[in-house]
Amino acid sequence: MVGSAPSPASAVPGFRLGERSPFARLAALLGTTEPGQPVISLAVGEPQHPVPPFVAPVLAGHIAEFGRYPLSRGIEPFRRAAAGWLTRRFALARAVDPETEILVLNGSREGLFYAALAARNFLGERAGRPAILMPNPFYPAYLVAAQAAGCEPVLLPATRHTGFLPDLDALDETLLARTLAFYIASPANPQGSVASPAYFARLRGLAERFGFLVFSDECYSEIYTGEAPSSMLAVAGGDFANVVAFQSLSKRSNLPGLRVGFVAGDRRFIASFHELRNIVAPQVPVPAQHVAVAAYQDEAHVADNRRRYAEKFALADAILGGRYGYHRPAGGFCLWLDVSAQGGDEAAALRLWKQAGVRVVPGSYLARAKAPDGNPGDGYIRVALVQDSDITAEALRRLVGVLG
Repeated sequence: MVGSAPSPASAVPGFRLGERSPFARLAALLGTTEPGQPVISLAVGEPQHPVPPFVAPVLAGHIAEFGRYPLSRGIEPFRRAAAGWLTRRFALARAVDPETEILVLNGSREGLFYAALAARNFLGERAGRPAILMPNPFYPAYLVAAQAAGCEPVLLPATRHTGFLPDLDALDETLLARTLAFYIASPANPQGSVASPAYFARLRGLAERFGFLVFSDECYSEIYTGEAPSSMLAVAGGDFANVVAFQSLSKRSNLPGLRVGFVAGDRRFIASFHELRNIVAPQVPVPAQHVAVAAYQDEAHVADNRRRYAEKFALADAILGGRYGYHRPAGGFCLWLDVSAQGGDEAAALRLWKQAGVRVVPGSYLARAKAPDGNPGDGYIRVALVQDSDITAEALRRLVGVLG
């Protein structure tokens, strides 16, 4: 009968509609309030730097391949280029096998989502209700993925007290025994914290002992202000067992609209993941994969991108000084500013819009309340330094002018 199909919420056990994106919540907060000055958006983590010059010629050279359905695993040149870059960049103990240990993704977000569904099928039953662990604050796809997989999302506080990473010593063995997967982001979004090799090794050891998967979100790995971040794969030994890393060209190569990334790691999981993606996941156009081949073979544009962000962090150093608990983050391109003394995160975001035309995200929208810790994003705002240096400087001056 027409109209009798189940709703998406009832069709997928454990999934509930009701999670709104931070940006939908921000739009509701600002409502019809008029901006006080010409708008500068530092809300969405969408890089505004120039697109690398090789993109257009590569696309033009492969334009006819838009007429083909792409293979879900990715074309061989892409898999070889991505595997080669990953092996070189992180000085892996052995080369990633492009045939069995890597898949192309339509950006890292869809891979991070579908990975939870694949993990549920791959690992099977746990000792109790399956759980998926994640930092709090977190990338929204993690939470919805856990819900869609019918797992309990377990939010682990990532606060100043814990170095803005989950405290591995606080995890209880009963919880770990029913853990299906553990999402970790390094550099972290929004705080910019970077996991050390020792932290990664400890997490990998727990994954081996308790039989869960680590989903390492490394899409900000090429934007850093000091030592280059490591990868979970660098501590995973020769077989990458229990470890899966996700990468994207959005931040590394300033190509958020290209929608190309990859997943690499544990070959058993990659095979299972490929089976799922081959049925349900979006394919990546072949011309876009050829652009990615060029991108992974060139580091000059990445170094230039990193230099541009370094210039903007220098502006933040000078303009913000010690205000709002600011410190230059180890990685990523966001500022995580404590505005609890300025009335809290929602009030500060609304004031910045109303008086300065500056759009930022309240930190509480990037996290969830969890007893007894509360919401670790309360009192913070996330400021994404995605505009050019002149616009960034203007925005930061307005921010200080409004918040004091």
